[in-house]
Amino acid sequence: MAQPKSNEIVVIGAGIIGVTAALALQAEGHTVRIVDRKGVAAETSFGNAGAFAFPEIEPLATPGIMRKAPKWLLDPLGPLSIPPAYALRIAPWMLRFWRASRKDRYAASVEAQSGLMRLSQAALERLIAMVDGERFMRREGQLQLYEGEASFRASLPSWEERRRHGIAFDLLDSRDAIADIQPGLDCRFTHAGFTPGWINTVDPARWTDHLAGRFTAAGGAIETMDVRALRPVEGGVEVETDRGVLRAGQAVVAAGAWSHRLAGTLGDQIPLETERGYNTTFPQAGFDLRTHLTFSDHGFVVTRIGEGLRVGGAVELGGLSLPPNYRRAEALARKAASFLKGFEPTGGTRWMGFRPSLPDSLPVIGRFSKADRVIYAFGHGHLGLTQSAGTAELVAALAAGRPPAMSLTAFDPRRF
Repeated sequence: MAQPKSNEIVVIGAGIIGVTAALALQAEGHTVRIVDRKGVAAETSFGNAGAFAFPEIEPLATPGIMRKAPKWLLDPLGPLSIPPAYALRIAPWMLRFWRASRKDRYAASVEAQSGLMRLSQAALERLIAMVDGERFMRREGQLQLYEGEASFRASLPSWEERRRHGIAFDLLDSRDAIADIQPGLDCRFTHAGFTPGWINTVDPARWTDHLAGRFTAAGGAIETMDVRALRPVEGGVEVETDRGVLRAGQAVVAAGAWSHRLAGTLGDQIPLETERGYNTTFPQAGFDLRTHLTFSDHGFVVTRIGEGLRVGGAVELGGLSLPPNYRRAEALARKAASFLKGFEPTGGTRWMGFRPSLPDSLPVIGRFSKADRVIYAFGHGHLGLTQSAGTAELVAALAAGRPPAMSLTAFDPRRF
């Protein structure tokens, strides 16, 4: 293994955050190396829903959510679950989550999330232009569906929050208006919100691979190795791996749900948990899907991936070690079959991914004072793809020592 130069930047993680950050660093003239224990898009970036969900500015920790949680948790296949074997371990995280749902903290999180979304949306367009990436995009909007007027009215504060932050949308209050955008839905869906600015990639793995290809074509290196620890040294940082020790001028930790373990080797205790998400990808669509569908009352989405459909979502707070519960994926597929006329959920491939989640639904982006040669860029929850381009530009600014395009106070690793 070739030893990198001390002025090189090592990016740990070859998911969408790491690859996009490496590309942004390279574009500014840095020598960059990506290291990952499995390879490009081998984890969460492989099988997510492929959505650039810029309108999703609300954190998971909303006021009143803890009153709803017990009802959800009683259903092991519902939108939110905690396996009994993990309940005690996650209790401290849940306490922080409850504190983050207080009105003042919620409002601050919405403001921070909205700012990162605006930056990320503009940054994505810059990235698409830079890498000739338009062919990997679908600009078909998103339809958020509700069963009945009561459910719809309960959602109106969220839509008003989006309006306040300049997000364009149309509210639909009839089945006919919904059918004009997406025919073939079950008649139970009476109301909806349509966000035309929503973007999807044709396939998140293909998009990440394309960016990685551009990175290597410009001289960047990607190596497979398991990073075990980080150590600050004079003028740089040592990256201990299963293949030896790398010496770099700076390191970027973008290892998704595994990032807190690396932060721990530097003495930084960051309360990162894992939203385990499930989906099934059906190679033949069997349904004329015209826009990204979000079933708000059921906690899952249906999206086009390649020529097929991907049905997935829900949140299972279960850490990294418990075996997958694929009954959750099967339950979502059964629901989709009842909601989409003519859809037959056969021949699909099930998948589970680890979304790295912090209690306030905001990522950590920044340096930690004890290790000023290390930049953290992780904890984006289910918004990693969405916020990847914006995060990359912020990382590039930090690496260059210039002021970032927005305040990073809300994303400071030290806030915990």
